[in-house]
Amino acid sequence: MASGKETSNKLHVDIEYCNVCNSEPQCVELASIIRAQIPEAEVVCRTGRRGSFEVQINDTLVHSKLGSLAFPQYEDVVQNVRNARDGLPVNRVAEQPITDCVVQ
Repeated sequence: MASGKETSNKLHVDIEYCNVCNSEPQCVELASIIRAQIPEAEVVCRTGRRGSFEVQINDTLVHSKLGSLAFPQYEDVVQNVRNARDGLPVNRVAEQPITDCVVQ
């Protein structure tokens, strides 16, 4: 039943990763997890700034490796995508333990 007010429920997840740090495998893994659990989500992996692994859901930054020096907890990212799909707020996600790739 339509409410008369159309809202965009398009889910867009943008993951910017550092090619120098070889973060593409993490991006591909996270994208695969999101697509498997939330097939309607559009997930884009793209190369970006040195040291980056930035995750945005519908233009809301939920994780910044540039700020935290860590990768996100994938389960938290997936939950935030679900929240966005369901019209709930998205929040910053927890970090994984710090890796050896650092911004110089």
